[in-house]
Amino acid sequence: MFKLDFLTKENDLNKVIKRFKRDSYPVSVLFTSLWDEYCTSLVSKLEEKYKDSKKGETLYIVDSFRMPHSFVIFKTTKIPHLIQLRLDKTLSQDYLPHILKTLKLS
Repeated sequence: MFKLDFLTKENDLNKVIKRFKRDSYPVSVLFTSLWDEYCTSLVSKLEEKYKDSKKGETLYIVDSFRMPHSFVIFKTTKIPHLIQLRLDKTLSQDYLPHILKTLKLS
């Protein structure tokens, strides 16, 4: 179960990362593009499934149009790209079937 949070400012993502470092709660960030059909389809599926969700882990969604410099933080070159920050490790996925499985969409 995920709560969706669409970020629009790079400063917001920086705050999320700082909060993770301070409080150590799990963080998931999905990097997308408005012009990629797979990304738009993925975001539509996420909105359809989790639009009214108030509980669960927050999934922060970042798009390349509003926040291009945020892609540099995790060296994102392929989209969609899912980053999961955990206490002991950082998971990075850019293979769409794995992202769909992780987000419980398949």
